[in-house]
Amino acid sequence: MRAVVQRVSRAEVRVEGRPTGAIGRGLAVLLGVAREDGEQDARALADKVAALRIFEDGAGKMNLAVAEVGGGVLVVSQFTLLGDARKGNRPGFVDAAPPEAANALYERFCALLREKGLHVGAGVFRATMEVELVNDGPVTILLDSRKLF
Repeated sequence: MRAVVQRVSRAEVRVEGRPTGAIGRGLAVLLGVAREDGEQDARALADKVAALRIFEDGAGKMNLAVAEVGGGVLVVSQFTLLGDARKGNRPGFVDAAPPEAANALYERFCALLREKGLHVGAGVFRATMEVELVNDGPVTILLDSRKLF
């Protein structure tokens, strides 16, 4: 699984103009699921996202996790994170998981974050979405589950 994690002051995802998920302060996570991903990937990535210490403490140091600041997580599926543009100018997506498997792991990732007590907003799998966010910092972290274990 690949994730682009952004510290945000607010974020919202809409489908056909209607909000499907929104958070105030917290993390916006764009999530891509690869063919070989499974439960271990979802768990490792959810653990890492929840534990990332990228919020400032009283001394101004990035030392706090999202739960410690009362933040939420907005998770948006994005298969294009698995795009391969090494050859030519049109990315290929053969490394992306088939939709049924990807959706199951996307939902599992969200559920694992909720089990940690986090408020989780979400997009709609396979829908065309509009994502609006205010990156705070800016702080953006790239994660790959295969590099976590």
